[in-house]
Amino acid sequence: MTASRTRAASWHLEPHHDGSERYVSSLSPRLGEVVQLLVRVPLEAEVTGVHVRTAPDGEQQFTAARLARTTEPDAWWSATVVCHNPVTTYRFLLSGGPTGYTWLNGTGIHHRDVPDASDFRLVCAPVPPPDWAAGSVVYQIFPDRFARSRRADSRPAPDWAIPAQWDDPVDTSHRAVAQQFYGGDLDGITDHLDHVERLGADVVYLTPVFPGESNHRYDAATFDAVDPSLGGDAALRRLTRAAHARGLKVLGDFTTNHTGVTHEWFRAATGPGGRRAPERDFYIWEDGEHVGWLGVPTLPKLDHRSAELRHRVFEHPRGVVRKWLGRSGGLDGWRVDVANMTGRWREVDLNHEVARQMRATVARHHPDALIVGEHFHDYTTDVPGDGWHGVMNYAGFARPVWTWLREANGDRGLLGVPAPAPVLDARSVVDTMRDFTSRISWQSLTHSFNLVGSHDVARIRTLVGSDTRLVDVAAGLLFTMPSMPMLTYGDEIGMEGTFGEDGRRPMPWDEARWDTRLLEVYRGLIAGRKASPALRVGGLRWVYAADDAIVFLRESADETALVHLTRAAHEPIRLPVRHLAGVGAGRAAYGPPPRIGKRQVTLPSSGPHVRVWTWKPTDGGPRPRIRRPR
Repeated sequence: MTASRTRAASWHLEPHHDGSERYVSSLSPRLGEVVQLLVRVPLEAEVTGVHVRTAPDGEQQFTAARLARTTEPDAWWSATVVCHNPVTTYRFLLSGGPTGYTWLNGTGIHHRDVPDASDFRLVCAPVPPPDWAAGSVVYQIFPDRFARSRRADSRPAPDWAIPAQWDDPVDTSHRAVAQQFYGGDLDGITDHLDHVERLGADVVYLTPVFPGESNHRYDAATFDAVDPSLGGDAALRRLTRAAHARGLKVLGDFTTNHTGVTHEWFRAATGPGGRRAPERDFYIWEDGEHVGWLGVPTLPKLDHRSAELRHRVFEHPRGVVRKWLGRSGGLDGWRVDVANMTGRWREVDLNHEVARQMRATVARHHPDALIVGEHFHDYTTDVPGDGWHGVMNYAGFARPVWTWLREANGDRGLLGVPAPAPVLDARSVVDTMRDFTSRISWQSLTHSFNLVGSHDVARIRTLVGSDTRLVDVAAGLLFTMPSMPMLTYGDEIGMEGTFGEDGRRPMPWDEARWDTRLLEVYRGLIAGRKASPALRVGGLRWVYAADDAIVFLRESADETALVHLTRAAHEPIRLPVRHLAGVGAGRAAYGPPPRIGKRQVTLPSSGPHVRVWTWKPTDGGPRPRIRRPR
């Protein structure tokens, strides 16, 4: 790896709070509820006093914390805040220490004033995100490319399709890229749910199943039916029933931002009498022409100023959001395509209003459903906590992981910018992650998809180059960080692709073509995650980051996990045992154990590798207590 040497960050000696249930008495408080907060302060920090700063109704307010308990390594301070507003932001002011004046917010400690953007936050939503989503592993499937059932043989290819055999290479030419048709269907997915289950995933996420005139189906012709070439409505019900019987959830995918030009609404808006049709107001028009998403004329952009449009999408019992959820359609939630652009055009910005309406509708009728919005860049202002439950975390996870593990070949466009993507050191990578994730609530973070690839970007196997062990490291980060980790079909067997469409290759069901070593890595990491409360729902405490190594702790009330990931060999990392109470009585959740002495834990210098060590903490400090609302 080519990266400049940087000073190591050793955060285990700094005060810590992360907004997780280890430090907060309620992650889903009600308005007026009193929430207890805990702060862990290493004794080396010499802190003599702690205040929590909130901003009810926009004006700052300070509340003194009390010293709740002192353990061998730490002082634990306790404070309470009242959830006076729907979003309650807070940070901590620490007295004493070398400067006498230290702020603690979501990015760590600061000896100067900092903006409020990275303050911790509590969100009072009438219906919180579904419990089943916390810690779940998501498996993304592009239906045309995953598996073809015998039923598909009796169906003719759509008129728009360029038929292909399953082993044909993907044609990425402009002429064929969206029309090449392999014929994968929903029954094919049902036939292979055993693979998903053996892998250890909990959720199947399907890219769109509505009919369109492309293999990706983001150009929907209707939201009222499943594409017949996928098997129709009945095939979706067969799939969801079979998945639920195995304990799996199924997420759908639809576009709030646009439809296809063949959509029944657009046909009504442009057909005879279309100027007087109510559907005319469903789309944005300029100079008599419809506006296409990103200038693509076949993808007319929806106008969410239309109350009737939003009623049909969100509120109507047979509208897309409600019809396909729960008993009626079988789906357990939605991934929302182009969520960041929905409701936005020139001077109009209804994005937050649309997200809140969708959340409110789902909360009323399907409170156990999940909503995750697509977002490629800075999502932080679009996730205040009352709209999308979470996002696809490209900016705060995928992009920094790519810049740490990618092969240094100068690719342009990898990060969505017209410049070569950098190869960064671990400290820069972690700083990037902290910047983004500090600006949303812990609840939103843990209901977001962390990912290292998707159907829209290069495959991780291709991105890292010749050393497949770097895929292990990417997967290690994916399955040990707080989130809903999402992998794309075939990542687990080493499928390749230099960009999105190239990566949409048919899944090879001949296991002789699989990277079985990599498959065992994925299975092992997922199994380790599922067996560990700390990895599934614990907080996140950064410990160390420099050049080629990252170390962090995941902490729940009953378990701690130490995660050590390296992209290359490095100097051994030594951590004091006194700050890792109980570490010697642990077990290896993945990879070989660290060397544990009486005074130090030594993390070996070899790499690339992934190591995860878990234990039940001894003398781990107090637990936050739930208080009743006033």
